[in-house]
Amino acid sequence: MIDAIFSLRFLLLIVLTVIILLSGLFATSFGAANISMLDVFTVLGHQAFSFGEITAIKERIIIELRLPRVILAFFAGAGLALSGSVLQTVTRNPLADPYLFGISSGASFGAVIAITAFSTVGSFALPVGAFIGSTIAVLLVLAMAGNRVNQQIEKMLLSGVAVSFMFSAGTSLILYMGEPQAAASVLFWTLGSFARAQWDSLAMPVFTVLGCLVLFIGFKRQINAVLAGDESAQTLGIPVARLRLFMLILSSLITATIVAHCGGIGFVGLMIPHLVRLSLGSSSIGSLWITALVGGLFLVWVDVVARTLLTNQELPVGVITSVIGSVFFLVILTHRKKGS
Repeated sequence: MIDAIFSLRFLLLIVLTVIILLSGLFATSFGAANISMLDVFTVLGHQAFSFGEITAIKERIIIELRLPRVILAFFAGAGLALSGSVLQTVTRNPLADPYLFGISSGASFGAVIAITAFSTVGSFALPVGAFIGSTIAVLLVLAMAGNRVNQQIEKMLLSGVAVSFMFSAGTSLILYMGEPQAAASVLFWTLGSFARAQWDSLAMPVFTVLGCLVLFIGFKRQINAVLAGDESAQTLGIPVARLRLFMLILSSLITATIVAHCGGIGFVGLMIPHLVRLSLGSSSIGSLWITALVGGLFLVWVDVVARTLLTNQELPVGVITSVIGSVFFLVILTHRKKGS
């Protein structure tokens, strides 16, 4: 039975990987410029094997604009889904999410301060500002939740919502007091966008997500033990408080890196872990891989919708995920109410 489940999940990993590769190629062909799938294959073939005739403009659009955008969207979705999954596990709160938990708002606040305080923001200043803001948000949530946070999961969620509103208000105030042109640019960025994706800026989000994924997998046994309760985990020799804080910091690091490069994108960390958990459960290491892959696939296609829904206009990615996520959130609350 166990071997059958393992084989099924391994097969699902392979199928998801193939779907993601095909989706990446399809997503690269969508946009304002008329690019066909044949053009994508021709350009990629020319880059890899130097065959096929291509035009310079199509090569630039595919290689320099769309391909890094697709890669950034995938790793942003994977990172947010991982953060949400770990947050829901270590807090035993099925509604935990980097967005609802206040981490995303804190990261946006720190990033906006870094943008407005310095005329030129270095490649590390923006992520550092976002990480400081997200870490402060986590500490505030833990302080507001109190010592009995493990027995009162709703209290942590309400604390996260309060912190989220507080940092969102601070971000809005900074934007209101800034120059109109700069404020408009920053406002679109805070709503989520992959338009600024470039090859030289992909290394940080890619390695951050992959590095944190390796750490999550390494602590998988300890993370799963927390689900049985703090007392049970402590009897197994697991330092629960330190483990929870470490996982929260890693989730903050992922969220801050993504916010620094893509802006605020909400509800991905709420929806994807729920869907994976309902389908597969949460007891295997493979579930983390599947959560990451499904999260990345989801944001790749959300970005396609954002680019193509309106003619000659791009919608913020965070607006689309918020619309989908709010409906998903209401459905979860409805089922929880019926279950109680």
